[in-house]
Amino acid sequence: MATLTIDLPDSVFPALHRAPDEFVHEMRTEAAVQWYAQQRVSQEKAAEIAGLSRAEFIDELARRRIPVIQVSFEDLMEDVQRAD
Repeated sequence: MATLTIDLPDSVFPALHRAPDEFVHEMRTEAAVQWYAQQRVSQEKAAEIAGLSRAEFIDELARRRIPVIQVSFEDLMEDVQRAD
């Protein structure tokens, strides 16, 4: 696993009311949710990035009201046409 180091001012943690380990978990989850919402990563990969099980990640998406299933209209129409 790769390690990423980010230098942050000490004032960040009290301002966010988070301990450093909580902050890291929150950053990973935020990034994973954002990248999933942008359709840059799959649900499975996003869950891995967040350090969550897939079920936990789906729960997180639901809590944030982000669609769990991402299918474009064009993809759906292609599937319908192939089914004919």
